[in-house]
Amino acid sequence: MPTYVLMRHRVRDYSIWKLAYDANLSKRLEAGLFEQHLFCSTNNACEVNILFEATNIGSAKAYFESPELRQIMDKAGVIDMPDIYFRDIQKVESSINRSHSRPVLRGHDFKN
Repeated sequence: MPTYVLMRHRVRDYSIWKLAYDANLSKRLEAGLFEQHLFCSTNNACEVNILFEATNIGSAKAYFESPELRQIMDKAGVIDMPDIYFRDIQKVESSINRSHSRPVLRGHDFKN
């Protein structure tokens, strides 16, 4: 089953951050990170959550730990340390109807 990475951080200006984020696509792909969803808080567009599918946990961790990414994030206006969570999908039985199972994200937290 795939591993997912959930990243949360706040940015100074969403439109400026988004340009820098989009420009960094090739580096994310090289690290085996494929964006599944990009969320913004309903109360504050400058709070960003991104869900990635990761093909290689080691490459993903190296990407998130890289000084190059930290510089890109600083220039893009990230104003806090990102929270990064690695999650595996697990099948769990529903307590309501045991004939259906639903995926649940479980995994390890990783904070810069």
